Amino acid sequence: MSLVHPSSLGVRLTPMENFEPKETGEWGAEEQRSRGAEEQGENNTPQSPIPSTQSPVPNPQYLLHLVPIIGFFPSLWTLYRGQGSREQVAISRLSITLALTWLLGYLLLVTGAATSDFFPLRLFILNSFLTSGYFLVSVWLILRLMQGKSGRLPGFSNLAERVIGKYLS
Repeated sequence: MSLVHPSSLGVRLTPMENFEPKETGEWGAEEQRSRGAEEQGENNTPQSPIPSTQSPVPNPQYLLHLVPIIGFFPSLWTLYRGQGSREQVAISRLSITLALTWLLGYLLLVTGAATSDFFPLRLFILNSFLTSGYFLVSVWLILRLMQGKSGRLPGFSNLAERVIGKYLS
């Protein structure tokens, strides 16, 4: 049976850190090494075992697709061409679904307000809530994408995949 030294396999052995009690006033192994490195002018900073958790910056096209009203057109173009990543297609479908839902609601409320003698002010107020909600949801989705989170809305994403996915993809 042949014994192989771990360093020949690329494994780095490190001594146990802080093996001596602190009450004795003596330095632990790690502190002795760092003091020796400081005396020699070396800068040995230990590497963090946890990688940095920076979220990836989303593609600017994804953010453009979610801009209220304006993002409808690049989304439609993406689906019409049939090119783009899976995530870009999903965001395009969601953007189109949100814009068409807002447009349909807007037109129905404006038409109802114009033809009604009893409810026009209430319908205009409801219309402003609908428009504000559309803009706030779009901004919220943009912020979620910038944080590296998912750009899905539970109800609308499923609707977008079923309806828009059937006709435009």
